[in-house]
Amino acid sequence: PLGIVVYPGEKVHHHIFEPRYKQLIKECHESSKPFGIPAVINNRMQEFGTLVEVSEIIQVYENGEMDIRTQGLQVFRVLEVIRKVPEKLFSGSIVNYPENEIDEGNRKLMQNVIRGIKELHRLLNISKDFKKPEEELMSYDIAHHAGLSLEEEYELLGLFKELQRQEYLKRHLQKVLPMLMEMEQLKEKVKLNGHFRNLSA
Repeated sequence: PLGIVVYPGEKVHHHIFEPRYKQLIKECHESSKPFGIPAVINNRMQEFGTLVEVSEIIQVYENGEMDIRTQGLQVFRVLEVIRKVPEKLFSGSIVNYPENEIDEGNRKLMQNVIRGIKELHRLLNISKDFKKPEEELMSYDIAHHAGLSLEEEYELLGLFKELQRQEYLKRHLQKVLPMLMEMEQLKEKVKLNGHFRNLSA
């Protein structure tokens, strides 16, 4: 359980230091098995999480701690938590895998969402590389770049149609962009009022 939301296809780096997770990662890597990361919000484990695979163990330290690279595979729903697994330090769960539509959704809508995210980044004066051509981008590729809260990222994880996820991002951007534009105008006003202006006679 981690206080993050991982999306299918997403690459995430982790530093592993707890004995139970060192055991988990070692076993998963040796047997080429994936493991699950259920989302934790406000110290509570949530119903949905993401199955991930260890794509690389980057470094193993003398004390057994590890830096690893993982990739998200698919969303799961927790049906039952198993606190004690025989001969394991880590806990487990019985899960199922909701049917999840990962298709193009509405391409025109997606283009509008991408434009909105670029405008968001412009207003925040940040630069992001999506590492994919625009025409290949899906909602999961850009969700972390849209300024969603952890709760909102989790809500998006629980949507199982690409069109629903695109609509969710569109509505979010329609809410935050006007606020940011207002802030930008306010900033410009403060800048102007803070300078002495020469007035010609």
